[in-house]
Amino acid sequence: MKRRDLFGAGAGAVLGGSAALLSTTAKAARVGPQWESTYSGGTLDVKPKPPVLPGPDGYRPVIVPNGGAVPFEVVDGVKVFHITASEMEHEFTPGLRTLCWGYNGRVNSTVIEAVEGERIRIYVTNKLHVPTSVHWHGLYLPNGMDGVSGLTQRPIEPGETFKYEWTLRQYGTYMFHSHHDTMTQEAMGLIGSFIVHPRNPAADERVDRDFTLLMSEWSVEPGARRPNPMEMTDFNILTFNGRAFPGTDPLVVKTGERVRIRLGNLSAMDHHPIHLHGFRFKITATDGEKIPKSAQWPETTTLVAVGQTRDIEFVADAPGDWIMHCHMTHHIMNQMGHDLPNLLGIDPKKFDGKVQSLVPGYMTMGQKGMSGMSGMKMPTTANSVAMKSTPGPFAKLSMGGMFTILKVRDELSSYDDPGWYEHPPGTVAEAATADELKRDGIKL
Repeated sequence: MKRRDLFGAGAGAVLGGSAALLSTTAKAARVGPQWESTYSGGTLDVKPKPPVLPGPDGYRPVIVPNGGAVPFEVVDGVKVFHITASEMEHEFTPGLRTLCWGYNGRVNSTVIEAVEGERIRIYVTNKLHVPTSVHWHGLYLPNGMDGVSGLTQRPIEPGETFKYEWTLRQYGTYMFHSHHDTMTQEAMGLIGSFIVHPRNPAADERVDRDFTLLMSEWSVEPGARRPNPMEMTDFNILTFNGRAFPGTDPLVVKTGERVRIRLGNLSAMDHHPIHLHGFRFKITATDGEKIPKSAQWPETTTLVAVGQTRDIEFVADAPGDWIMHCHMTHHIMNQMGHDLPNLLGIDPKKFDGKVQSLVPGYMTMGQKGMSGMSGMKMPTTANSVAMKSTPGPFAKLSMGGMFTILKVRDELSSYDDPGWYEHPPGTVAEAATADELKRDGIKL
């Protein structure tokens, strides 16, 4: 054997041993305690379990404020759904209606509900004038059912109906949305929530009120009939389930009930820190994955990034009207709160008088902030809404956008809106009296 052959044989043995060692190490790493056996739901070859129906012996359907669930039929043991993508007129809040795209006649508020282990079949009919597809966001499924137009399927052409089918191997809060010309079609409203209930929920997974809210953001220029899907930064309509306050339905619960709120974010560009007044809550699931009880953490504000879902849970043990909203302040206003000059503190009397000689009825707005504009009765651009919201029990609520109200009541005859909370005597903040100021040494 030549010297170089001997060297090569030795080197080969060393490299072979190293490769074997690396292979063993990699295998050990994959099955070590920090790694799970699968990150894609495991084998596709699973036997479907029997369908489960809503009701006392089945699952408790989620509550969809301003929206609803897709009906289904059971055919030969398979749950069959049908969703239709189409254009429709949509009201974001009273006074603001636009032409949007949505599923089953709803914008951002269509929900598919199923149960872990079921075989599901979803028909998608395209009634738009452009191709589309549907991606099932966060769900384990065969690659050919993933809904990515051009990659895992051909586009669904106008007038066509496609079929998606797979067996659910997980449970939790998920979403679905178009994945064809995604920027345009999501911005026009083609998004929804997908809720998979556990087949055998543990006692601590059962709640009394189970809400789902899907967040989005829109650019609608005053007077426009359609949203602008090209916008990247200046969104002027922020929504829960396709509605902006005061068009959002309240979340009504009875004192002492266990509450879950499922939050999903399919906004174009913005994350949303969702804050609930009056309560702390626990983060119990993230992107559909249940968090072990020992790892759950308390918050009063949870950040939901674009493309994420979060489940929060708490006991509603404090009656009252408690607001829940995005804590980015420009996300709790409506369309006409944008693009105005800063006039805070300006006295416009002399200026207004001069302008009114040329433009009768002219009035400078904004010198008292946005709330100062809410009571002005002036003509506005067609199909536009200002910061003005709805009359509250004490004054007008100068908020809009991604904002709703959790209404907790000791007694309820139904879960319809119970109206404003009646505070017990002595429990409302009010103007201090002169005697109170004197008593406590407050000098003004």
